[in-house]
Parts: sequence; C-alpha cells; structure tokens
Amino acid sequence: MASIFGCDTLTAMIAQIKTAALGALRGAGRHGIDFLMPPTCPVTGERIDDPVGLSAAGWGAIHFIDEPYCDQCGAPFAVDYGQGILCPSCIASPPIFDRARAAIVYDDGSRSLVTGFKHNDRTERAKTFGAWLARAGRGLVVGSSPILTPIPLHWRKRMYRRYNQSALLGARAAARLGARYESDLLVRIRATRQQHSLVSSKARWENVAGAFAVRGSRIGEVADAHIVLIDDVLTTGATLSAASNALKRAGAARVDALVLARVVKGGVGAI
Repeated sequence: MASIFGCDTLTAMIAQIKTAALGALRGAGRHGIDFLMPPTCPVTGERIDDPVGLSAAGWGAIHFIDEPYCDQCGAPFAVDYGQGILCPSCIASPPIFDRARAAIVYDDGSRSLVTGFKHNDRTERAKTFGAWLARAGRGLVVGSSPILTPIPLHWRKRMYRRYNQSALLGARAAARLGARYESDLLVRIRATRQQHSLVSSKARWENVAGAFAVRGSRIGEVADAHIVLIDDVLTTGATLSAASNALKRAGAARVDALVLARVVKGGVGAI
C-alpha cells in the first residue's frame, strides 16, 4: 500500500519523534540524578531547585563589577575619580589591548564557579556566564560591528579538556549581544605552561609571548576590524596582550577584551 505521506514528510516526522524521545530520556535522567543527588549551590553548598542556579547567599557572594573602574583595563576603583581615569598599572605598563571589561571579581566567592566551569566540565554554566558577559560588554560591543572571538587553546590541551571554555562564553555572549562571533580567528601556535603555575608577571608575559597568530585564511577579515577577545579570567593581562599583539600585527584597528572574571589586586591568587 502506498504511504499517504511523502518521503520528505515521513522523514521529518521520524526525526521529530526521535528528538522528542531523546529529550524525554534526557529529562528523565536529569530528574533521576536530581532525586538521588539534589543540586547544591556551587558557592555555598546549600540545596537549591535549579541545578545551574545559585542560592540567595551564593548570589550575595558574587561581586559584579560596575563603574567606577579603570578606563583601560577595567580594574574596579573604590572611589569615583571621574571619566577616563587609568589605574597605576596601566599608566606604568600599558597593556596592548585597548580596553578590557570583566563581569565579576575573581575571589573566594566566585572561585569555585569559575574553576568548576574551566576545569571540571561544568559547561552548563556557560548560559548564565554568557548573560553576565553580555552585561559587562555592552559598552564595548557598540557602533563599529565588532567581531567576538575567543582566546584559543593549543590543540593538545583542547583534546585533553574536550572544550574551550572561552569559546563557550563567546558564543553565548555574542548571541545575547546580537554580535558577530568567529571561533577561529586566532590559533595557538605553540604550547605554553599553565599561567597559574607562574608566580611573576614577567614569567607570565614571557610564557605567552609569540604564542598566538591569526589564522592565515582569516587575515582579510581581521584587517581594519574591531575585535573583542573573549576569555575566562584576567590576571596580569599577559595572555590577552599577546593575543592582541597578533591581531594588531595582522592589521586590526582596535582590540578590546571581555572576560568573565578578573583578579583584583589584594584579592585571591592567580588562576
């Protein structure tokens, strides 16, 4: 008997049934896990309803960065000194990027959130973090149609970790901001030591110097462009400056940086 459905229609229906079935299985598995291991706030350890949320106390422990801050690197100021003021570090040793903005302070309250996302496969947090990044980046992503692109991992580290946390952040932030996102403008051309293993700023700068290059097939897109680099944490600015240097040598007109968290002088140690 001939089917009353066309081939394309039948194929589409089967695909929809498969998608619905997989979604139901995933939902059942998630609910089963939540029943056996109820979700807890990653900051305080309290029981919560949302497996990717925070408790009230957890929200209170996160320090979001708002003005006043250094006009270049975005380091928060305790006192409002007026518009266009730079911090002592940027005056003494200006970073290569033009501006940087961060969503939150990297401190005891946020450390478990950030390190869990970066090192422990907690990639489900990318959606929340992308919203935080978009909030922090609204002053950067305006006007000249900037291109958002992540700090790349070396291919060996990418294989080991299985994901690039900066790429996850960049895709989410770009979607929120309605901005162009390109995941592969830059390549990491040599493996480097982990920055958090290096104590001095000098060692960190030397570690990443010359570590990045613009992908050959994308140089034409970089020339005269406004690029916004996406990364998870800003500590000394060495990694962002090394990547900015590669972009500017390829002809980028402006390079800004947008990061999830930043270390503040006198706070917790480097990551």
